[in-house]
Amino acid sequence: MPQLPVITPTRQSSGRVRAILVLTMLLGSALPFAGANAQGLIDRAKQKIQDRVNNAEDSLTDAALDKATGAITCAATNTQCIHKALGAGKTVKVVDKNGKPVSAADSAKAVDAAGGVPAAMQSASATSNGTAATSTSVPAFDNTVLVNYDFVPGDRVIFAEDFSKDAIGDFPKRLELRHGNFEVAKWQGQQYLRTNSSGVVTIPLPEVLPQRFTFEADYSGSSGWNLEVNFADPDAVDNLAQASFSPGSGQLAGGGVSSGSDLPEAAVKPIAHVAVMADGKYVKMYVNGVRVSNVPNANIGRGKVVVVGLPGSEDQPGYLSNIRIAAGGKPLYDAIMADGRVATHGILFDTGSDRIRGESKPTLDLIGQMLKDHADLKLTIEGHTDNVGSAASNQTLSDRRAAAVRQFLIANYHVDAARLGSKGFGSTKPAASNDAPEGRQQNRRVELVKN
Repeated sequence: MPQLPVITPTRQSSGRVRAILVLTMLLGSALPFAGANAQGLIDRAKQKIQDRVNNAEDSLTDAALDKATGAITCAATNTQCIHKALGAGKTVKVVDKNGKPVSAADSAKAVDAAGGVPAAMQSASATSNGTAATSTSVPAFDNTVLVNYDFVPGDRVIFAEDFSKDAIGDFPKRLELRHGNFEVAKWQGQQYLRTNSSGVVTIPLPEVLPQRFTFEADYSGSSGWNLEVNFADPDAVDNLAQASFSPGSGQLAGGGVSSGSDLPEAAVKPIAHVAVMADGKYVKMYVNGVRVSNVPNANIGRGKVVVVGLPGSEDQPGYLSNIRIAAGGKPLYDAIMADGRVATHGILFDTGSDRIRGESKPTLDLIGQMLKDHADLKLTIEGHTDNVGSAASNQTLSDRRAAAVRQFLIANYHVDAARLGSKGFGSTKPAASNDAPEGRQQNRRVELVKN
């Protein structure tokens, strides 16, 4: 009995999984297409990582970095130093008695003890060349490469999956198989959906995708193949635009539109974080903080399933995890005025840390602009966690993260410190059950509460 052909997502976005299946049946084999440009990007990224390892001893020291950025180092107890540096528009690096940087929460406390950000800094002052002079107090913030990055994740989680509840070696319980071979595998310290033969899976949703939604996932695979994502069943709906991602590029194509681009070399990573933000027919796509596609008239459809083509081979398996699909919500100010509070899921932190990740900037920009537009608005910033870990560590972490966000807004958006408070609640106030991935996602949040 002849073996059935395997459906294999091609590098070029055809827009229809059914068309791929028909063509594969006709040819009787998979149709790989190696993208030379994408391969070059991956090779250069790998070489760059190796170069960093080989030349680690030549990296800049903290002192050199402080000098280059004009940062002033002050002890947490030296309020006069902190006050004077902030008044001069300098960045302050707050350290403990041993000269080691303190946490963002302790930095915020030290700045408050020194009198907060000076009143003169509550609005940007003009320098002699007409540019805006700004200063920061130091909540830790990473230097993620961001290009035209305006992604803000949806605030109501529809589906989330990290495969942590699935047995290694099994097909995941919450997905449906269409074609190919898949299993859950442990890789890079966490569990992923893995394939070494390519194929297609369906993500069943509890509701039809709304007009405003976001999709996110972590993907790793060969640079010669593309992860393909359809937001309605392509076997049931014609002429859909399809999102496709490689580790070094992204494209939205089909249904009469085509838009895509490669990543800057510095943004290419072994595991790519891919994202889609849709509002009606307006669709934007991102890879590793870089906007790769911007289409105002895309027909992506809306279904009760998301259909994913995951490429992979024996030499280079495909991996997919940390899937998050969420509905968009009201604008921040409207939500706060209506309900007295709003939950945000776009402020991200390093694991177990109060260090704010660079991808948080679009959400922080929205909050900062809202506070500028509504000068009478006063907020308490609340930190919340899921129930993973001890209650004590979650409480401490949520306190520090809320304080870090507060201080970041004060320092970078020139908000009067008296308008903002912060408080952590750990896992004591869940917004949803922690028994499911969607609930845990919903519970890991920063809330803005009107005072």
